[in-house]
Amino acid sequence: MAKILVLHGPNLNLLGKREPEVYGYLTLADINQKLQERARQVGLELDAKQSNEEGTLVTSIQQAEEAYSFIILNAAAYTHYSIAIRDAIAAVSVPVIEVHLSNVHAREEFRHQSVISPVVMGQVAGFGLDSYMGALEIAIRKLQAENKI
Repeated sequence: MAKILVLHGPNLNLLGKREPEVYGYLTLADINQKLQERARQVGLELDAKQSNEEGTLVTSIQQAEEAYSFIILNAAAYTHYSIAIRDAIAAVSVPVIEVHLSNVHAREEFRHQSVISPVVMGQVAGFGLDSYMGALEIAIRKLQAENKI
């Protein structure tokens, strides 16, 4: 069975409380539940993890090799400066889709640069929950095209 790893970066554990005008009122548990429901509909296994620690995210990416078919990653603030996460993505063969709840390109200047974008399959940003769901749908279609689900 194909497996997808969803990684949530720093402060995403505060969703629903943290700046709801930017990130909305859904909690991280709500997002994970919606992703799980959709994954089950198509026979996918989905694991979701959140960490505020850069090293934990790097280790999770490294350990995804041969264990997962896709990674959906919201690296949050690490998106803009973590060379360690960028290098971990480049080191594995698992395709990664970068996700952001908000439109990072319409926000503060420092959020416009993603150091991970050059090594991911693509980016979905600005659609709240639908950014995650869109990334999952892309992964599903790619896996279906490869007859993995």
